[in-house]
Amino acid sequence: MTTPKTASARQAAPGGNLLLWVIGAVVAFLILFWLITLALQLPIWPDAIQKNAALFVSGAKTTLYLTLVSGVLGLVLGVILGLGKMANTSLFVNTRGSFAYWVGSLISAICTFIVWVVRGTPLFVQLLFSYYALPELFPPFGKLLEWADTWPFLELGSAFVAAVFALALNVAAYNAEVVRGGVQGVPRGQVEAARSLGLGSFATMTTVVLPQALRLALPALVNNIVALLKDSSLAATIAVTEILRIADQVRSSTFQPIPALLVAAAVYLALTTVLTFFTDQMERRLKIASR
Repeated sequence: MTTPKTASARQAAPGGNLLLWVIGAVVAFLILFWLITLALQLPIWPDAIQKNAALFVSGAKTTLYLTLVSGVLGLVLGVILGLGKMANTSLFVNTRGSFAYWVGSLISAICTFIVWVVRGTPLFVQLLFSYYALPELFPPFGKLLEWADTWPFLELGSAFVAAVFALALNVAAYNAEVVRGGVQGVPRGQVEAARSLGLGSFATMTTVVLPQALRLALPALVNNIVALLKDSSLAATIAVTEILRIADQVRSSTFQPIPALLVAAAVYLALTTVLTFFTDQMERRLKIASR
């Protein structure tokens, strides 16, 4: 017979596993940065690479920060856009033709338009637009970029914030379709059972549908995060000092493109390998916890 103490321990296990996962990921990336520093100081590399080993590690850290911040914001915004596209469906509206239905239709149209525009335009254009055009079209965003330049802990803060905005919005558009597919994959009987218990639309979505939908959508969401890490290389075009920007600076100052680009490719490969390993572990743990 299961004792209350055993039951409470099992309930606390997922939270403990998540904490261990986070600690393990942080330690793994710290070790990776240390190994990159040692590897780039080996005599097999030209002097230009050995002298700039610290710069490549700094670029790798910026790439990782950019990916994590954009990925988290993109996940939250993707859930909002994905659910917004379904705002006029029976999941949220009980009576077709009611005032709530027309409000939901307006929200759905706005979210659908945003996803359509973002998915239909290149990320490269979105980065340039967010850094050069959006501050003029939307002055509060320009003020935010000016304020970001005063951050002492971030070089070229305005470029970093603009890159985060563009990358987060871009991955959010793809996450929105993934989340919408996950919600549609939840059996209809789950919704009907929740409604029969007296749960409203919001409670049904947040406590019954969305947790199951995110588990169904997790593989695709994880894949989008890994793709985002590689897409972050485009941020070099607006002067974000990530890996590719560092490699280009080393190339232009030493006139040695091959070793600089080889190092950049190797660092990207190392980052994606470690990130994929830990995202696979998270996916496996969530699958076990859902059984």
